[in-house]
Amino acid sequence: MRHAARTICLLLMLWASVCRAEQVPLQRIINDIFTQLAEDGEADWEEVQTDLQEIASNPIDLNRATAADLQQLRFLSDQQIDAILLYVYEHPMQELTELQLIPCLATYDIRNLCAFATVCPLAEKDSLNLREVFRNAKHEVVLRVDARNLEDAQPLNPESTTTDPMFVQARYRFRYHQQVQFGATLRRPAGGNAADMTYGAYLQLKDIGHLRTLVAGNFQAAFGQGLVFAQPFHMGRSAYVMTAGNASEGLRRYSSTDDGGLHGLGATIQWRKGQTRFDLSALYSMQRANDSTWRHVVGGNFTLRHKQFKMGITLAENIYSDTLRLFRNTGYNAHYFRGIRQAVLGINARYNFGRYDLFGELATAQNSRWGVGLELGCRMTPVNGIGLIALYRYYSPFFDNTLGYAFSETSRLNDEQGGYIGLDISRLRRWHLAFYADVFRFSGVKYGIPFAPSWGYEAMGEATYMPAPAHQLTLRLRAREKGRRGLYSGRLRYTWTSGGWDLQTQADCNLATDTTGTLTWGASILQDINYAFRQAPVSIGGRVQLFDARAYANRIYSYEQDVLYAYSSPFVYGQGVRLYLNLRWQAASMLTFYLRASETIYSKNTASLRRIAQTRTDIHLLARLSL
Repeated sequence: MRHAARTICLLLMLWASVCRAEQVPLQRIINDIFTQLAEDGEADWEEVQTDLQEIASNPIDLNRATAADLQQLRFLSDQQIDAILLYVYEHPMQELTELQLIPCLATYDIRNLCAFATVCPLAEKDSLNLREVFRNAKHEVVLRVDARNLEDAQPLNPESTTTDPMFVQARYRFRYHQQVQFGATLRRPAGGNAADMTYGAYLQLKDIGHLRTLVAGNFQAAFGQGLVFAQPFHMGRSAYVMTAGNASEGLRRYSSTDDGGLHGLGATIQWRKGQTRFDLSALYSMQRANDSTWRHVVGGNFTLRHKQFKMGITLAENIYSDTLRLFRNTGYNAHYFRGIRQAVLGINARYNFGRYDLFGELATAQNSRWGVGLELGCRMTPVNGIGLIALYRYYSPFFDNTLGYAFSETSRLNDEQGGYIGLDISRLRRWHLAFYADVFRFSGVKYGIPFAPSWGYEAMGEATYMPAPAHQLTLRLRAREKGRRGLYSGRLRYTWTSGGWDLQTQADCNLATDTTGTLTWGASILQDINYAFRQAPVSIGGRVQLFDARAYANRIYSYEQDVLYAYSSPFVYGQGVRLYLNLRWQAASMLTFYLRASETIYSKNTASLRRIAQTRTDIHLLARLSL
């Protein structure tokens, strides 16, 4: 009887999903995610963009997914991830429509998750042998070339004499499901020469016997709340209020050639005893700290999980080839680490019991004096459709760890104390409401704030109205004050999707105040039009944006669709118009071409004030070969 009722429920939900409007395109979902996440656009999101594109091409099997797999999606909170894993553990999924049976998942969460997930019967278990790996693996070769008008091209290396505006990047990826991944990247920056070329490679093996993960080359490490080891990207303040303080765990590959990752070798072994699971990780990394100093990192983590309880201990030892003197004592960096060795130790814990989720981490770092870092938080869903989160953080002036990146106002965990609260309401039909407020205090001088102590706050409220799946109207209001400077902004966004059409209209405005009380303003309005032809393997899209933001403090960020695996969220200020055109052509089943051309045209007054060319043109070309 119980199984029959469940089957009838699933059939009704499937019928309802078929009767809904057409499915929202993948690119629209990715655009929505980044519009919510990247409020300022100042972080390096290219790795996140690459992850989402790769997962869309190789969806996560929910019946075999781990917490680390689902954490790559960024828009799910740890509590939602636990609820999905618990549901699958109790009864493996047959259809994605079963996600509607998980109470803490709202309609928009399910829509986003379905774009990156799939369900496969557990009987279809992948065997791992060399013949099978090479026979069924997927290969991908990507070549990207960017060009910029010569007026704005500058050598990246001051000693270089070339002003070649061409940016060149080549990538190769080898992938066998989630178990075997290999990649190599070669990149030459614009304005550089052969000496500026960077390269990197990675190898990742997963779920082979007791070996949970093995990474070599470029990789990332993250444990607990990120006070000791953290990924280059960490969830902070965004419209996904319940993801604040999300804990990333484990070792994974890093596909970028930037300095955000580690370079070396790491492994995690796992074993179980009843309902208790043990993870033991060890890693070694060697990379340049600057032109003359190498940094060696030796670290490890031990994590114990028993039902809903998790506890971990993380240790890192930084050893420099020479005494590190990266910073002069200019006030804000007076307590940054200087020396030749640094030890960092952290203890993290998490307990999830139903509607309540408690988490935190305590860490200490060796400096001229031992510093302390602390993060404590609680997530709760008192009723279905309403989520609350509270988060407290304290980083003492002598706590400084360049490998860590947790919830913070600044990019460096040093001399900060603050509290964050958030509220998410998806209980109302056709409405989604999100609010957060964060208050922080610095006891010493910080970069850009020449006085101490100082404090600041940030608050955001967002209301989204969805009368139908094809229509969405969002209003966001945000206020921020730091160092006696304030920024108050608003955004109104409307999106419409039907057939091959995808339209977006967005208006932004802001007011900024400086230390003297001077008030300046900025405004922008943009229109996106995208169309995917049904009878031809071609999609085309473009944007027209008008902006008038007289001061740099009034700059306006807007996420832009770019070529595959590329992230673009430039800011505009001054007066002018920005335009771009995107073209995607699938020339063959294995070969796809992408083209993006953008141009920013400044008024004569703005160009002379900024001492730049009146126009700036960028062209991005990308070719992708998939085998």
